[in-house]
Amino acid sequence: MDFQKGFIYVALAIIAFLLYSNWQQEHVIGTQAVVESQAVPVTPNTNVPSISTISKVKQNPATSVPTVKKPSQAANKPVTQANGEMVTVTTDVLTVKIDTMGGKILQANLNKYPQKYFQETPISLFGIKLFTWKVAKYNHEATELLNNKPGTLYIAESGLTGESGPDTPDHLATYKIDKLDYVLDEDQDSVDVVLHWRNEDGVKIYKTFTFERGDYSVKVNYTIDNQSLKPWEGNLYALINRTEVPQEVPGLFHLATYMGAAISTPNKHYQKVSFKDMTKDPLSMNAGMGWISMIQHYFISAWAPKDEGTYHYYSVDNGDDQYTIGLVGPSLSVEGGATKVSELVFYAGPTTTQQLSQVAPHLDLTVDYGWLWWLSEPIFWVMKHIHDLIGNWGFAIIFVTVIIKLIFYPLSSLSYRSMAAMRTLQPKMQAIKERYADDKQKISQATMELYRKEKVNPLSGCLPILVQIPFFIALYYVLMESVELRQAPFIFWIHDLSTRDPYFILPILMGGSMFLQQRLSPTPPDPTQAKVMMFLPIIFTGMFLFFPSGLVLYWLTNNVLSISQQWYITRTYEAGKGKAKNKKKK
Repeated sequence: MDFQKGFIYVALAIIAFLLYSNWQQEHVIGTQAVVESQAVPVTPNTNVPSISTISKVKQNPATSVPTVKKPSQAANKPVTQANGEMVTVTTDVLTVKIDTMGGKILQANLNKYPQKYFQETPISLFGIKLFTWKVAKYNHEATELLNNKPGTLYIAESGLTGESGPDTPDHLATYKIDKLDYVLDEDQDSVDVVLHWRNEDGVKIYKTFTFERGDYSVKVNYTIDNQSLKPWEGNLYALINRTEVPQEVPGLFHLATYMGAAISTPNKHYQKVSFKDMTKDPLSMNAGMGWISMIQHYFISAWAPKDEGTYHYYSVDNGDDQYTIGLVGPSLSVEGGATKVSELVFYAGPTTTQQLSQVAPHLDLTVDYGWLWWLSEPIFWVMKHIHDLIGNWGFAIIFVTVIIKLIFYPLSSLSYRSMAAMRTLQPKMQAIKERYADDKQKISQATMELYRKEKVNPLSGCLPILVQIPFFIALYYVLMESVELRQAPFIFWIHDLSTRDPYFILPILMGGSMFLQQRLSPTPPDPTQAKVMMFLPIIFTGMFLFFPSGLVLYWLTNNVLSISQQWYITRTYEAGKGKAKNKKKK
């Protein structure tokens, strides 16, 4: 095995990885990313899922957690009309609409993240349409994460329920509010939206949403003011209901991303609950305080309660591609004349690890870097700190590539010296081949003897390429999963490092660098192997046409650095060999 064989094996490994990712995207149910679409008019009619999953919540003396009665399919069918008024809250990062019926969050727009859509261009030949070319574009409309539109329903609910029956405001309770429009002014750090409800016995409940500047998390507090003469009892619940949206892939070799639910408990910090799981084996478990979430590519919504205790986690397949993930909290008891506050946090925003880790423990695990997370996380950490200094993610990728090359410089130097030695041995290897033309075994024996005599290790030439593969895959996950790189520009024509080069300039330059690197490497003695090597730059260029431009930038930078290092080491080695021969002659 020599450098060329190692290169071929690495190429096959990359192709296998990409094909597997593409197959996984096509065949694994519940691991699809939602496609951001252009904004469409919001209809006043809203689909609101029934909360009958939490009707008749009873206390279990053995575990002190509520038990959830499984609903019938009919009970879970969404209601077509919302009877409350719509409250609009606008901050610097969020625009949220809240229904006064139950205080449901019906819409959430992310003001800092423009919507993504695909511009389609038909490709024809002689008037015959061959295929449609899709290019990712961004408009100035805010990305709509939560919405109450038929067909793409995605809303969040919370409320109180329990034995008190009508004394607990659930999703059907009608709250009152002072005004319908709230705006976080420039001189404000936060804004409170207070919904209030009371029953005939004097139990007052205030549901307060607190929005803060620059924050995608919303504090939701329930203040239970029991002015009646009898104790009040109930349970806090929260759920997220959404429709599964099929994925539309703009090109080949795109890594499958997860769309579905996830929960966290003290026993298991991160557990996916796919839509397929909700249908085949619905979730129903008791565990300590954690969180529930719905995940899609780049964005997430999550409920994280703050009250200690044991919670019931559950999921429901509501039919019509609608699914619910929810939790019910421990019993709340408020004596007559007393007041109690129960708090939870709702997050609707980008999957940035820094913000998610502040919302709830282990919520940052939803940024899934795959099986190479242990390598992807430090790569992103370094990239982010470089970006904070220079303000450009493209140059951050270049500097990370330089750092990786410096770390492995001793290994690369050893490999390139071995390759340089192989180049100087080419005439002797050709002579052996001619001498034993009819005996492959003798050719192999003589070649190995030559290696031992000249102290050359043919295997070491593979190491520079082999070392790149884990970093290549890890960076692939970073580029695909890190929302910070969504829409991140580089220079000139590269406006989004997470999508392919629109003019294919970087892939062509990368292919040229691979060809030049081959010219510096020893020629394979096997003609078949030499032909395969000759076509590899073309094959890689074809694949890299569809890769994120940030990944192509990494590979191109790595090739340029490798070429420079290989050229320098080869020249130095051959010069040293020439001086040694001259000394022997003298």
